[in-house]
Amino acid sequence: MNLIEGRILTPDGWLTGRLRFDTHVRAIEADAGVRTDRLVLPGFIDLHVHGAAGVDIMQGGGAATTVARAHARHGTTLLLGTTMTAHASDIERALHGLRGAIAAKAADGARVLGAHLEGPFISPHRLGAQPPLTVPATLEAVQRLHAIAPLRVLTLAPEMPGHLALIPALAALGIRVQIGHSNGSYEDGAAALAAGASGFTHLFNGMTGLHHREPGITGAALAHAEYAELIPDLEHVAPGALRAALRAIPRAYAITDATAATGMPDGEYALGPQRVYKCAGCVRLAGGSLAGSALTMDQALRNLVELGEDLALASQRCARFPADYLDLADRGRLAPGAWADAVVLDEALRPRQVFSEGHAIDPDDDAFRDKDRR
Repeated sequence: MNLIEGRILTPDGWLTGRLRFDTHVRAIEADAGVRTDRLVLPGFIDLHVHGAAGVDIMQGGGAATTVARAHARHGTTLLLGTTMTAHASDIERALHGLRGAIAAKAADGARVLGAHLEGPFISPHRLGAQPPLTVPATLEAVQRLHAIAPLRVLTLAPEMPGHLALIPALAALGIRVQIGHSNGSYEDGAAALAAGASGFTHLFNGMTGLHHREPGITGAALAHAEYAELIPDLEHVAPGALRAALRAIPRAYAITDATAATGMPDGEYALGPQRVYKCAGCVRLAGGSLAGSALTMDQALRNLVELGEDLALASQRCARFPADYLDLADRGRLAPGAWADAVVLDEALRPRQVFSEGHAIDPDDDAFRDKDRR
C-alpha cells in the first residue's frame, strides 16, 4: 500500500491528511499534522492530444505510447489520441497505433483510453490547421474506424449534408459527438445539440464567431452548452473570451491540442501530413496561423488560476469535468474506489510526483525532460 501526504482535493473539498492507494484509492484519512506544502489533485485528463516529444499520433506504430509517456510527466494520467483530417488509410494507420497503446498501457505513461477523431468530417471552409481532405460522414465509415480503435469523441460540422441526421446514430454507438471546424449558424449548433451532440471542439477556434446579430456556432455554445473544450494557452483564446466561456458554460474543460512540438525546442515538426513550426511557445503553419499548441495540462491549470479561477474549480476543469463528459465515474476524482491517478504539486503548482493507476512517474525523468526548458 502506498501513501501520499498533503492537502488532498476530494470530491467534498480540501482535506489535510493521507491518501492510501494501490492501483485504486483505498482510503483518505484526515490528519491536520501532516505537511501542507504539497497539493494532491486528481490526475489530469486531456481529451485532445495530437502529439509530444517530437512524435505525432498520425505516425501510428508506437507514437501514442511515446506521447502518453511525455504527457504523464506533466500530470496527465488519461488522454485521447487525436487524429487529423487525412486520407482514410492514414487515419486507419493512426487508429491501429492507438489500438496498441490502448491494449498495452505503458506503466510510466498516461492511460490512452481511445481516440478523438477530429477529422475528416469537418467543413472545408473552417479547416484551421487541417489539410483540405474533408469528406462527408457516413455511419458505415465511422463504424469501420470505430472497429479499429474506440472512438470516444468525434468532431463534425453539423451543417454539412447528412451530418445532422447522423448524430443520433453516432451517439448510440457511445461516441461523444462534438461540434467543431464548422461554418454553421447558431441554428445549426442548436439543432446539433438537440439531436444528441454533447460538446464543442476547441471553442472559439475553427467555428463561426459570436456577433450580436449572427451568434454563430460560438453563440450556440455560450447559450446552450454544458460541456466544451477550451485551449487555455492564452494564445488560442484571449483571456477575456476565456473568462466569458468559463462563466457561461458550466462544465467547460481544458484541453491542450498538443502537437509533436510539445516539450521540444523551437523548430519544425509534423502535424499529420503538414509541417508546423514552433517559435516563442506557439506552433504555427508556415503561413503563420496557429496549428495546435505546445501546451501541457499542468500549464493549463496554472493559466486558469492566473485568470482568477479557484484552484479546486481549475482542477475540475482539468480532471473531473472531462471524466464526467465521458461518463467515467472512477476517474478524475480522488475518492475510495477510484483509480489512483494523482498529481502532487508544490506551492508554485508544478508537478513533484505523478501516479498513473498507482504507478509512480518521475516528472524529471531524463528520458522525457522537456527539451525546451531553459
